[in-house]
Amino acid sequence: MAHAARSRRTTAVLAALSLGILALTACDSEAEKDTAAPSATANPSNTGTDQGSDTPPTNGPDDDSGGSTPPPSEAGADDDQDGGVGMCETTDLSYNVTVASRPVNHALLTAVNKGSDPCLLPANELVITIPELDGAAEHMGPDGKDWILKAGESAYAGIMFSRADTAGGKSADQMEVALSASGSPTTVSISGGPVTVNDGQVTSFFGTAEDALTY
Repeated sequence: MAHAARSRRTTAVLAALSLGILALTACDSEAEKDTAAPSATANPSNTGTDQGSDTPPTNGPDDDSGGSTPPPSEAGADDDQDGGVGMCETTDLSYNVTVASRPVNHALLTAVNKGSDPCLLPANELVITIPELDGAAEHMGPDGKDWILKAGESAYAGIMFSRADTAGGKSADQMEVALSASGSPTTVSISGGPVTVNDGQVTSFFGTAEDALTY
């Protein structure tokens, strides 16, 4: 009887141990499954790069949408022959009259644009008047061509006071100069004078003193 009781206790202990081992094995198996299973929550940072974006693209220089700046337009040329430059007035220029050594009985008129802007010089309308003499000096030599006289630029005209074959005349140490018959004259002293005047003549304006004193 005692032996049978011990046998039953031994069997019960072994059964309990077997159940404990089975329980531990089942727990380990569940833990391994949990570790191996992938996460069900998607990570936003791992999304594919080929998905669309809500931000519009930036316009490049060649875009038709106006992203580029057009180059500045070139200034248009004036269609007028004088380029829109106004006529020279008598008061726009300063004047100097100097007696020339050659030819005899001649003087050189130098006119300088004293302003800061260019002006259109009327080459053939120059009026020279000697005080106390009737009328203006007559024109001599070829006609010149009007041109734009830049600021600080000079123009030249030759003046003949008397002919060698003409006797007599009046003495003068100054003269009046106007760029046209309608302009108000300005009085200019004759450097190297006085001179004897009996048959005054004047050339057109030229670009050099040499050309002006040729006639």
